[in-house]
Amino acid sequence: MKKVTINDMPKEPTPNNWSPMLINGDQMHLQRILKPGESNSFMSGILHFDAGSRTKFHKHSGDQILVIVEGTGKVATENEVLTVTEGDIVVIPAGESHWHGAPDDTSMAHIHVLVAGDETEQTEP
Repeated sequence: MKKVTINDMPKEPTPNNWSPMLINGDQMHLQRILKPGESNSFMSGILHFDAGSRTKFHKHSGDQILVIVEGTGKVATENEVLTVTEGDIVVIPAGESHWHGAPDDTSMAHIHVLVAGDETEQTEP
């Protein structure tokens, strides 16, 4: 069993290998809920997007769950753009090209949950 408290988790810059996937990546921070190797089943963290920052279009090899915990942002596919706010939950099926973040003038943070070993691939819309 593991308990974490959001306010006690350090905010760190997003990992360098994420850079190709981010727009204004220097304006994003990560709080790791499950550090690499801590779970055989899941990967999880809280990703904080400053206003104007978001991911590029990408897809995952497994389903992804986003739980919006702060602010207002967007989650988009090639055909749909959703405005999301605190309390919203978005489930993105494996293989669906999408992006998420805070592309406008407000910040946003979400908890992401992915299957362990998920592979992420940048895609074009």
